[in-house]
Amino acid sequence: MALIDQKLLTFSLGKEGYGVSILKVKEIIGMLEITPVPRTPEFIKGVINLRGKIIPVMDLRLKFGMDQQEYNERTCIIVVEVTINGNQRLLGVVVDMVSEVVNITSEQIEPPPEYGMSLEHNFILGIGKLKDRVVIIIDIEEVFLCDEIIKMLESV
Repeated sequence: MALIDQKLLTFSLGKEGYGVSILKVKEIIGMLEITPVPRTPEFIKGVINLRGKIIPVMDLRLKFGMDQQEYNERTCIIVVEVTINGNQRLLGVVVDMVSEVVNITSEQIEPPPEYGMSLEHNFILGIGKLKDRVVIIIDIEEVFLCDEIIKMLESV
C-alpha cells in the first residue's frame, strides 16, 4: 500500500500508539462476553454474537507478542471488515483503548524501519508522525492473514 493521505482510527496497546484505516472499521463496541473456541491459538479469544452475527475476536496484544492485560472499562473491540480468501468478513480486534480519528498526510508517514524485520512484520505500513506522538500504521488484513485465523474463519 502506498503512503498516501488517509484517515486513521488510532488506538493504544500499552504505551504504543497504532492506527488503522478508518475505511476498514465498521464499529467500535465495548467488551462483550467472548465465547472461547477450543484448540485455537492464545491470541484468538473466541467469538461474539453481535446482533445475530457471529464474529471471531482476536486480542491484538497477544497477536503482537505483548503481555496479556486485564480488560477494563477502556478496553474495547474494534469490528473491522477484511477480505480473506476473496470473502468479506467481520472480525473483532481487542485493543486497550481507542483514541481518535486523525487525518494524516503522506508527508507525515515514514516507511517502516528495515532493521532485519522478518516477513511476519509485513503488516506495518508505516510510521505516522503526529504533532505529539508517533503511531504505527498497520494493515489489518495482513494481521489476519495467518493459517490459524483462516482455518478458524472457515469453520465459523
